[in-house]
Amino acid sequence: MSHRDFYEILGVERSADAGAIKAAYRKLAMKYHPDQNPGDVSAEEKFKEINEAYAILSDAEKRAQYDRFGRAAFEGPGGGGFTDFHDVFSEVFGDAFGDFFGGAAGGARQARRSGPERGSDLRYDMEITLEQAFIGHERQVVVPREMSCEPCGGSGAEPGTNAETCGACGGAGQVRAAQGMFRIVRTCPTCGGRGQIVRDPCKACSGRGRVKRERTLAVKIPAGVEDGTRIRLSGEGDAGGRGGPPGDLYIFLSVKPHKIFEREGMELFCRVPVPMTTAALGGDIDIPTIDGGKQALTVMPGAQTGRRFRIKNQGMPRLHGRDRGDLHVEILVETPINLSAKQKKLLQEFADGCDADSHPQTRGFFDVMKRFFEGGGETPNR
Repeated sequence: MSHRDFYEILGVERSADAGAIKAAYRKLAMKYHPDQNPGDVSAEEKFKEINEAYAILSDAEKRAQYDRFGRAAFEGPGGGGFTDFHDVFSEVFGDAFGDFFGGAAGGARQARRSGPERGSDLRYDMEITLEQAFIGHERQVVVPREMSCEPCGGSGAEPGTNAETCGACGGAGQVRAAQGMFRIVRTCPTCGGRGQIVRDPCKACSGRGRVKRERTLAVKIPAGVEDGTRIRLSGEGDAGGRGGPPGDLYIFLSVKPHKIFEREGMELFCRVPVPMTTAALGGDIDIPTIDGGKQALTVMPGAQTGRRFRIKNQGMPRLHGRDRGDLHVEILVETPINLSAKQKKLLQEFADGCDADSHPQTRGFFDVMKRFFEGGGETPNR
């Protein structure tokens, strides 16, 4: 399957509204439908590609996830999360086209509608600190979800009774009617597409077969996770319908900005102020580390603002690995303030004793400036 941008596949702008996206899909789906292009493998692949794109962009929640995380929101351990292309095509064109194009879409849709239904996937947004991302974290979360009704076992019928097969559709969940050259397939109005009728609904769930409950889960976050990481908890989504399997729960992680460190992958970066005297004379300073400790760093005499140091193996750990990145330190030479009269006098004596060699950057700057003005505003070639 192609990894092109979904908007590019449908030929629409990222700001396109739902109507424009649907119109673009209809045009392309009719053009590349396999029954319109028998034996054309490229057309079949194109058809799958545009259906995959429309399945995401036509759903407001999935589109928002795609705009934020790209394909990573739907790809990962346990499966894609993309809608079957037969379902997408039938929803847009109606089941009439499912019959018109060989009945594939209509037949597949009919089988699913009257059979077990997989439960919906759920999303939970969790914010963690950089320290928690460093060491790993475990948190209890409370997730409201649809659960199978225990008294009726999910059937929706009062215990001791059974659901009856719908006589209007014969349990198919759909009824068909001829309309001109097309065969129209609609959801059965008698059973609402369930294929069964509950004469005596379960009192606990009012015949729904599912009840809303809160479930407390322990979520384990491995060390090394990054902002935007998705964790899938299989089977922890909404309960399925008519005995179908439950959906999954997806934990989307966001890492809070840190007051000291910035992160790029496994690398950490920080800026540390250094007293002017230490920068001039040299000395040792303590650098904070992400594990809560300190790392001694030797500053050589004459260090300037912007000087960078690398401390090995003090960055973030690799996800599911043992190695770590590095910590990059940039020093900021701090000019003292709130000086006493004595300190000012001593500092002035120090300044009076300095010459041009004590401030090579200042001397270099003024040399360039002098040549600039002597040359009539043009910097001489070097």
